[in-house]
Amino acid sequence: MKSKFQVRGLDCVNCAAEVERAIQKIDGVENVSISFMTQKMELEYDETRKDEIMKKIKKVIKREEPDMEIEEF
Repeated sequence: MKSKFQVRGLDCVNCAAEVERAIQKIDGVENVSISFMTQKMELEYDETRKDEIMKKIKKVIKREEPDMEIEEF
């Protein structure tokens, strides 16, 4: 399944890349792309595990970039 998210509080391109790499390592995430310029994240994941994956993504964000927030649209 593919989902798109609005990103807020992302400080720089390198921060986006760090968060992207960390999210890519989460089991069930097929692909992730974070654009600092557009402040958007595109995520492909196993839809049967959405709740579990989203909890892990939020943990990664809190650890890597505490001011960053995501909102699905």
